Amino acid sequence: MGVNHTEPIEITLALDEPKPDGFVMAGRYTLLDHERPLQRLLPMAAEQGVDMVIGGPYNSGVLAGGTHFEYQEASPAIYERVDRLKAVADRHGVSIKAAALQFSLAHPVTVAVIAGASRPGHVDEDIAALDEKIPADFWAELRQSGLVSSQAPLPGGA
Repeated sequence: MGVNHTEPIEITLALDEPKPDGFVMAGRYTLLDHERPLQRLLPMAAEQGVDMVIGGPYNSGVLAGGTHFEYQEASPAIYERVDRLKAVADRHGVSIKAAALQFSLAHPVTVAVIAGASRPGHVDEDIAALDEKIPADFWAELRQSGLVSSQAPLPGGA
């Protein structure tokens, strides 16, 4: 099952049957938006040994320089949060795409990320973003500034 909200997966995991071994969850466990899945869904998945494929790690494009969040024009509050994330990334010489992809992959239940690409060149950018070295100080600053939840696993165990 692939969904854009955490609730259908939570309901399915609470059932006795069926017992799926994985889900696709789009736009819910991202650098920009991750609090809700950390509260209940991801702990349930970890407890039951269920894998997650994270779709939409750029939140409909706003984390990759676009103007959309959740398939519509991003609000001023979303732009402000993205600007704060980018400011930290710029201070550490980190690309926001790399941070977004690596963040979504850092959770132990995440087995893959579907970045999505509107042009073939985006695939090469995403591959490079996965290989980019991100300093632990970057993740520490995101955590200290409240831009990343204290419950979120970070790349490299930071």
